[in-house]
Amino acid sequence: MKALFLNIASILLLTAVLVGCQKMSRPLLGDYPKDANPAGGPLKFYVAFDGTTTNPLMNAVDSTRANFPSVNSGGIGEGVSGKCYVGSDTSYASYAGVNEFTSTSPLTAFTIAFWIKKTPQAAGKGTDFVFSLNAKGYSWTNTKLFLEFEDAGNPSTTALAAAKFYLMDNWVEYTNANRMPNVLNGSWHHLAFTYTGSSSTLKCYIDGQLFKTNTVGTVGNVTWGNFDGFSIGGPSPYTNSQNTWMTFMEGSLDQFRVYTTALSDADIQALYNGKQ
Repeated sequence: MKALFLNIASILLLTAVLVGCQKMSRPLLGDYPKDANPAGGPLKFYVAFDGTTTNPLMNAVDSTRANFPSVNSGGIGEGVSGKCYVGSDTSYASYAGVNEFTSTSPLTAFTIAFWIKKTPQAAGKGTDFVFSLNAKGYSWTNTKLFLEFEDAGNPSTTALAAAKFYLMDNWVEYTNANRMPNVLNGSWHHLAFTYTGSSSTLKCYIDGQLFKTNTVGTVGNVTWGNFDGFSIGGPSPYTNSQNTWMTFMEGSLDQFRVYTTALSDADIQALYNGKQ
């Protein structure tokens, strides 16, 4: 009887071992989702404007480094993806810096990409600033970087937007025959600007497609030097007090991204397709 029990126990143990050794169905390691921006990746600043808290600073936080603005006086609206920033003629969001974008020296390349929804500025009201890297000083000539939509001299229309990109005392003008088509027609549009220091080349993309390629003087790689901060939705509030033609943007912004690399055409198209 004892031998019988030992045989039964051996059979049960062998069965358990065989079952435990069966190949189980499980996903391969490569099937797990990968971080789109791993630690040390090129995306250095990203504001989704998705917050709906009672604290406006939380609603405009940069999620890559938990970089909170010192000011966010903009409103909340329905964005291209989630919520968005809604600007007025007195509102802006201001940050002390843009993480590695402003701390890397020299900066060999960068990309600034975002979604925008607005109409032309009212006649005679001034020049709309979308973003600005503010310099220490009260003149616009001290500013390091900004994008503006024109009014006086080069008035924008819903069909053709007049704009200027300013980088380290150099202008790239999207005016006259080079105006941006349909960007200010009140619908959401994706804009992206890539800069490559080795060739001083600036590329402008509209809704995922390359629009213009320009040379930005002989800027080369960028060393920002001293600055007061970075504004989204307007110029430096300090500069603006001395230059009334520089006005805050009346319109909406969403998915504001800054990279320390020049994204490829395919990368820009992917941002547009994904509403990123």
